[in-house]
Amino acid sequence: MKINGKELAVEVAGAGPAVLMVHGLGGTSNFYQVQADALAERFQVIRVDSAGAGRSELGDDISISGHADDLAAVLDALGVDSATVVGHSMGTLVVRDLATRYPDQVDGLVLLGAVREPAEAGRQAQRDRAALLREKGTAAVAPGVVANALSETTRRDKPEVAAFVRELVMRQDAEGYARNCEALANAVDPGPIASELPLLLITGSDDKVGPPEASREIADAHGSATVEVLPGVGHWTALEAAGPVTDLLLKFL
Repeated sequence: MKINGKELAVEVAGAGPAVLMVHGLGGTSNFYQVQADALAERFQVIRVDSAGAGRSELGDDISISGHADDLAAVLDALGVDSATVVGHSMGTLVVRDLATRYPDQVDGLVLLGAVREPAEAGRQAQRDRAALLREKGTAAVAPGVVANALSETTRRDKPEVAAFVRELVMRQDAEGYARNCEALANAVDPGPIASELPLLLITGSDDKVGPPEASREIADAHGSATVEVLPGVGHWTALEAAGPVTDLLLKFL
C-alpha cells in the first residue's frame, strides 16, 4: 500500500470493529500472528510493517511521529474511522503519539512491554547499535536481542520462540533497522494518555526493556488503566505468552 510516498506492507483480515496492531523495534507484523488469527474471527485486524522494517520500504522520515502519521494514513486509506490500537515496545511510543495527535482515530490503547523515553545511556546504546548494523549487518545484533530481551524461562522452555525472534531480527534490512534504532534514540515521551481512553498494559515480570514499573507509571498517570504482569515473560510479550496475551486482548476488546 502506497502511504506517504513509500510502499508499506499492510495486512487486513476479518470483519467487525477495527484493531490496528503495531510491532516494535526489530519486529514485523508477524509478531502478532497468533493474536491476529484469533481476533480476525470477530474483528477487522490491520497489521502494518513500519517503514524500514520487515517488508516495508524505507522512507525519508523514520521517526516516532513519522510512523504515527503513516498509521493514521493507513486507516484513512482503508476507510476506517477509528480503531483500537495495540503497540509493542517502540511501537508503544508510536501508538501513544498517534492517540495524542489523532485522537478521533483511536478508540482504545493496548501497550505491550511499554517503554519510556530513553535515558541518555539508552539513546547512545541505540546509536551504537545503528553503527554496528551498518558495519556488520543484522547477524551482529541478533544474539544480543535473543539473550537480553527474552526471559531465561522462554529461552529454556520455548526455544522455538528464541529461534523466531532471531529470524525476525536477521531478516530485517540493516539500514532500515539502523534508522529505526536512531528513531528510538531520538524519541521523546508522547505525554499523558487521555484519561477517558480505555487503556490496557501488558508486560512480563522479567522484561528488562519495558519493565513492569514503566507500565505502572503510565497507568498511574492515566488513572483507570489495567496492568497485567505475566510471570516468567520477557520483552517479546505476544510471542513468549501467546495464549495469555490473546485472552487479555479478547477480554479488553
